[in-house]
Amino acid sequence: MAMKETVNAVGRRKTSVARAFLVPGKGSVTVNKLPVEDYFKDEYRRNEALKPLILSGKQDEFTVKLNVRGGGISGQAGAVSLAIARALVEIDEENRLLFRKDRLLTRDPRMVERKKCGQKKARKRFQFSKR
Repeated sequence: MAMKETVNAVGRRKTSVARAFLVPGKGSVTVNKLPVEDYFKDEYRRNEALKPLILSGKQDEFTVKLNVRGGGISGQAGAVSLAIARALVEIDEENRLLFRKDRLLTRDPRMVERKKCGQKKARKRFQFSKR
């Protein structure tokens, strides 16, 4: 596995965009220049974001730097997960089948539905009065 110095990939979820930079190293993960433990304080979101690294067993082989913009914590965790998965597939093609099985390479197409005019929200209507 001859690898270039840095492998980068982009992941998106809702309105969040994450860029992942993987460098062979000691296994640290930083998100927006903060340790991943400080950025994703919730363990569930942290595990969701790092799932590709844990599944492939390469959490100690790479130093991962992530830039994340937009959205909330949940969307950002999904974007980070997709970015890391895409970068790991670029490094080793054997990861593709492993990640496909857990749907880690599929961009989640669900977006917030827009508000319609004449309604309170996207689906909620104003109260109807017969008389």
